[in-house]
Amino acid sequence: MHTVDHLESLCARAWPALAEVPLGNWLMRAAAGFTGRANSTLTCGDPGLPIPGALTVIEGFAREHGIKPTAHVVNGSVHEQAIAASGWRVDLDHPGGAESQVMTGPLEKFADGVAENRDLPGWWELTAGSEVSSAQRHVLGSGGNVCFASIIENDTVIAAVRGAVVEDLLHVARLAVRPSHRRQGLARRLMGELAGWGLEQGATTCVLQVAEHNEPAIRLYEELGCTEHHRYRYWIPAVS
Repeated sequence: MHTVDHLESLCARAWPALAEVPLGNWLMRAAAGFTGRANSTLTCGDPGLPIPGALTVIEGFAREHGIKPTAHVVNGSVHEQAIAASGWRVDLDHPGGAESQVMTGPLEKFADGVAENRDLPGWWELTAGSEVSSAQRHVLGSGGNVCFASIIENDTVIAAVRGAVVEDLLHVARLAVRPSHRRQGLARRLMGELAGWGLEQGATTCVLQVAEHNEPAIRLYEELGCTEHHRYRYWIPAVS
């Protein structure tokens, strides 16, 4: 069973930012604004100095890298109250949602087939957009043992997902199906194939970080046997 802090650290390793600077046991991250996870400070463990001072360091790091100062804070964690008392607030306007669920489940429960790892232009177009930045390529293309899994029809990538194995964990992200091919079971099929690939790489458990408002995705993962492990939220200075 993974502790919250260990699971968060593995997720961070599977989703590497362009810039990563430790602050005690915290991890300051920046990746040109691509995703909240890669552009926030993971606040697990001891930062090595009082919380107000640590938050000041975070703000300086954010200014240096041209991003909004943001803290990735586990709900109910030991630092949450101190961060709030330091004048920070939950970022209710965060594009991906202020709060996310971290879900885990056994791969063997839904593995079906084995995904091929194919770094195709269509994979990037579906998961990252028509113009892929260097930050996107770094975050998505590195971090452990990575798989670019996809389903192809008539030479077109119609469904795609990214998996990365770190220790015994398969980190799953960027699951996408073209609108014209939704409601055909492609997401479930792709997840089964990715799980099979993960098992071959030595993983036993999958982890997903899902915005709380993404009910269709949460429902799919629950049907695959995943359950909520914990939640986290993004915090920002109340006055910027």
